[in-house]
Amino acid sequence: MTPNAMPEDVTARVCRVIAQTQKLPPESVTAGKTFEELNIDSLDGINILFALEGEFNLDIPDEAAREIRSIPQMVEGIEKLLAAKNRPENQ
Repeated sequence: MTPNAMPEDVTARVCRVIAQTQKLPPESVTAGKTFEELNIDSLDGINILFALEGEFNLDIPDEAAREIRSIPQMVEGIEKLLAAKNRPENQ
């Protein structure tokens, strides 16, 4: 796997989950969009978080979730959680 494959894969999966959860056309959910641009409010955000936790088999901390306002922030947070999940505890 190339170094860029994982971020693109995570981004594609995040966009797909958001499109499905919000019943949006997949082409409208792109990597650079903010939640405001997609008309995603805080309740929608909670539903998206639950869906993403299931998609990636992760627990997204509430504190971190409150700060997320865009797809790039969501992707970055998930990548960090995935990296931490796959790393030994002492690092």
